[in-house]
Amino acid sequence: YLLFTIRHLQTSCSSLPVFQYISDLSLVKEQGLNGPIWALLALNCHPEYSFPENPSAKEQNSESALVNFLLQSELPGGGWTLMGSNADSDITGMTLQALAPYYHKSGYENVTAAIDRGLNKLSEMQNDSGGYSTMGVETEESCAQIITALCSLGIDPETDSRFIKGGHWTIENLLSYHIDGSGFMHVKAGAGNNGGAAAGTLDGMATEQGYYALVAYQRLKDGKTSLYDMSDVSIKKGGTLYCLSNH
Repeated sequence: YLLFTIRHLQTSCSSLPVFQYISDLSLVKEQGLNGPIWALLALNCHPEYSFPENPSAKEQNSESALVNFLLQSELPGGGWTLMGSNADSDITGMTLQALAPYYHKSGYENVTAAIDRGLNKLSEMQNDSGGYSTMGVETEESCAQIITALCSLGIDPETDSRFIKGGHWTIENLLSYHIDGSGFMHVKAGAGNNGGAAAGTLDGMATEQGYYALVAYQRLKDGKTSLYDMSDVSIKKGGTLYCLSNH
């Protein structure tokens, strides 16, 4: 019910401290693609959100600047990566989540084309298990990011043949990483290690991403707004807090 709160707010949502902190695009880009992806996701969470003018910024951040940066970062042949020249499932999935609000939107035909290329790339990258790999190892989080991306684009991974391989689909694969009575593992017992948690053990990040991917899918099936689209909630000021409720 209570989705998200931010302390010490000023008088309008455009002056939320979090947006002041990321109003300098040059600083946001220091994280590579991760920074612009999550900045754009945050901006589009609610129609009342915007970046304040930052006179001291080396590069004023804006919605169009973030979209253009992500488009310019697309790899030849489609998809995105944090490093190297080959598309990465996690980063491609997260980029599609950030660009989803512009899919098939008039005036954003270039974004729609980039998204479609990214979807084609993800279809090619899917394992016969229905899951996805990053750095050569299948992980729960990779699958979670693809589920969240597809749902944000209004694509049902259960019925879209592009995302069913070997008779298996993404939610089926995701649930195979669930630990009975607990959360999710990063990689399965006996799998290779790509720098994440120990194989076959409960992992906080895998659990977080696994559950929000399931929420994203449930929201799609229920006909609700996508995971990061909070336009269906009201912003209420109360003391030192703004609360987003009823999402």
